[in-house]
Amino acid sequence: MSAVDITDWAGWQRSWDRQQEWYLPDREERFRVMLDMVEAFAGTAPRVLDLACGTGTITARLLERFPDAVSVGVDLDPALLAIAHGTFDGDSRVTLVEADLMDAGWVSRLPHDSYDAVLTATALHWLRRGPLEVLYGQLAGLLPEGGVFLNADHMADESTPRINAAERAHRVGRQEAAKAAGALDWAEWWQLAAADPVLAGPTARRFEIYGEHAEGDTPSAQWHAGVLREKGFGEVRPVWCSASDTLLLALR
Repeated sequence: MSAVDITDWAGWQRSWDRQQEWYLPDREERFRVMLDMVEAFAGTAPRVLDLACGTGTITARLLERFPDAVSVGVDLDPALLAIAHGTFDGDSRVTLVEADLMDAGWVSRLPHDSYDAVLTATALHWLRRGPLEVLYGQLAGLLPEGGVFLNADHMADESTPRINAAERAHRVGRQEAAKAAGALDWAEWWQLAAADPVLAGPTARRFEIYGEHAEGDTPSAQWHAGVLREKGFGEVRPVWCSASDTLLLALR
């Protein structure tokens, strides 16, 4: 039996979730609202594109809630995709695609021409505004009329600097307390992955691709909404927000 066969993929999924919750304590509520909106627009058996899927966090929650759904996850990160493959390989409802969203041809690698919903979370802030505008145009082409795009991410409002500073100070204080109690941050989680015999190789390749962290943008929800409308979405507005994050819904 190989090391891959005995790797605790569910344990890696839980570890990733805990690390992400250190940054986003409202993460599960955000996913709940996201799936509420999927059901509202696409029913309980949607075809979903899990954009920048990582370990398959959205896909796991999608299939738990909607067993008849199908999901296509696309990402470039070899380490996170390794965890996704370990979790979903053998499940006919899930297809995983390795592709770079900044490569104009990534859409051609997808197994379907259209999707009922495109979902993404805590991912597109890795992109600059120019590539993000291009991506939004591509997503409009993947959704039929009535299809939905849901993006949950950091969307900063630069017009409220005092509110932003107070929220950040409070958030950092909470994170420091959680870390003192044993929570892992992003860097520490990747150190664990690099030390794992199965994930060490994919993790090394991951850092060759991205470096320590990509330098993207976090424009406001208003900016995202304006670009999405320009690219062909008819209605766009937030459907959930926390002190630091927004879930934006765009309807074709």
